[in-house]
Amino acid sequence: MVTIGVWRARAAHLPRDTRDTLFQLAVIGWAVAPHLLHLPLWCGAMTALLLLWRARLALSSGALPHRWVVSALLVLAAGLTVWTERTLLGKEAGITMLVVLMALKTLELRARRDALVVFFLGFFLVLTHFLYSQSLATGLWLLVAVWGLLTALALAHMPVGRPPLRRAAAVAARTAALGLPLMVVLFVLFPRMGPLWGLPQDAAGRTGLSGTMRLGGVASIAEDDSIALRVRFDGPTPRLDQLYFRGPVLSRFDGLEWTRLVPSFPAAERPRLELESRGPALRYEMTVEPNRLLLLPLLEMTPDGADAAPRIEGWLLTLRPDGQWQLDRPLVERVRVQAAAWLEHRHGPRQDVPGLRDLVALPTGANPRTLQWAAQLRQQPPLENADARTLSDAVLTHIRRGGYTYTLEPGAYADDAIDEFWLDRKLGFCEHFASAFVVVMRAMDVPARVVTGYQGADPEPQDGYWIVRQRNAHAWAEIWQAGEGWVRVDPTAAVAPERVQRGRSLAPRPGLVAGAFGQLDPALATRLRRAWESVDNRWNQWVLNYSRGTQFALLRQLGVRSPSWQDLATATIGLLCTAALGGAAWAWWDRRRQDPWQRLQRRVQQRLEALGVQVLPHHAPRTRAARVREVLGPRGEPLAALLDALDRERYAGGGGRSPSRGWWRRFAGAASQLG
Repeated sequence: MVTIGVWRARAAHLPRDTRDTLFQLAVIGWAVAPHLLHLPLWCGAMTALLLLWRARLALSSGALPHRWVVSALLVLAAGLTVWTERTLLGKEAGITMLVVLMALKTLELRARRDALVVFFLGFFLVLTHFLYSQSLATGLWLLVAVWGLLTALALAHMPVGRPPLRRAAAVAARTAALGLPLMVVLFVLFPRMGPLWGLPQDAAGRTGLSGTMRLGGVASIAEDDSIALRVRFDGPTPRLDQLYFRGPVLSRFDGLEWTRLVPSFPAAERPRLELESRGPALRYEMTVEPNRLLLLPLLEMTPDGADAAPRIEGWLLTLRPDGQWQLDRPLVERVRVQAAAWLEHRHGPRQDVPGLRDLVALPTGANPRTLQWAAQLRQQPPLENADARTLSDAVLTHIRRGGYTYTLEPGAYADDAIDEFWLDRKLGFCEHFASAFVVVMRAMDVPARVVTGYQGADPEPQDGYWIVRQRNAHAWAEIWQAGEGWVRVDPTAAVAPERVQRGRSLAPRPGLVAGAFGQLDPALATRLRRAWESVDNRWNQWVLNYSRGTQFALLRQLGVRSPSWQDLATATIGLLCTAALGGAAWAWWDRRRQDPWQRLQRRVQQRLEALGVQVLPHHAPRTRAARVREVLGPRGEPLAALLDALDRERYAGGGGRSPSRGWWRRFAGAASQLG
């Protein structure tokens, strides 16, 4: 408290220019800070040094650097930008240069015009943050930045005296509040031409999934606690062990990595989906976070049909033969989708087709010991002529009894990773078990493939939504059984049943802050996170997911039968025109309402000039009284007395908000008797 008091005392004695400059630099630093997560290290360091240099000059009342120094720094920044970004064009390079230009411009704060340039550069810089993130946290951070910029702008328009920062901040808050209704109207009615925020070609997205899988890849995802998707069910909620969200289906293995299959058979001989649904449909709604993939991780199995197929306005969705829903472009924005799934189903060809031979292929010379182990298992008398299900049960039994351990930290594996995992170390995550299982099944001539996606969810819903996190990323297997088609097999359930049955994914070691919260209250961090995610979900649903369809639904509620772009444009223009007319009327009324003393002065001047008494607009009432006595003599004494009384009322007592009632009536009456 003593330190804070000392700093307050020092700040109170700073010259106004120094105080305002330091405040402006602090606001700029606040606005720039989130960009430092995305920009090159040199840009953050250079910006910080420039702002600190400018702050030192303000405190020491030093001279600003010459323009050639600023120009040299600008050339240096441009060169570093080309070095790191390979261009001066595009989003990354443009924002890098904008941040440096903002810092350099503070070295040219010689006039009010320079300050205004900095303010408006700051507003533009705030807008660029939404090219990286549209989260609620970003919005709240930038709300403070905008408030600070408006406060600095208000200070720049208070040139007289030393107005306190609190007063300027209040003016900024009132100004923002006046613009709030217009902002809401534009948000609700302005036609949406595409995503609310972002650039479709390069919007930042993050996901635990990818189009390929290496051993250890999914384990690294399990350390990511961010949200992948939210799902809400219309009706009874399925069990957690039934929540399989199908992602990339990987059928080609080169010994190290699983990728999508490039079929070697003609289209007529390839396996088809042939989906058969059983039981009632499960309708659900999902909000999927950006993942930069060409697919949607939908609930298994979401079919294609008039009542069940997913729909996203402006997107083309295609159901592939492997049951994966493919998009026409990468998912770089948050989307909301409604669909229906059948948890009880079977899919794939019932009878053998030539294309299934692609799904028993294994790389030559890779993992020879595992292949030998599988051949020996197949030669056992009970399994010589067994079907795919029986062979699968035998392999799962081996996993249960073979001393395998489910862990996030299995360590690195060598080139023949399946051999080392299956026969030696026996330590692995879900992708180790799924990969080894598929290799073993293929070695026994059973068509099999790896499926990646998400499995399970948080144990409790938030605001009616079940949260699926990146750490719920999972890998499982599918085998082909004659007469049934593809059958899901999850080898992880054989070694860690709680992972599948209860959705309990392995948790990484907590960080410093999370560990401190855990020491104080084990449930505190969980409660705080859930509360924040609940608020963030409402932000996503009400703001970021506010779409063209929602706008049309609003117009229908207002009585428009068939809403269109023209209706939205008409409503927007009509409301803007109404707001403009209302603002003009308010300004006219406010102009007449404000400063009644000046209006009275003009009326008095006009009446005196009609009597031949010439006065100027800036003359005080007592000066005008003297002019009346000088020009009109004794007969003008009643007017002069009234003007003296007005002068005392205006100045002697501190001045009221408006002149006393009846004064003008008495003055006009006295002037009429003289005229």
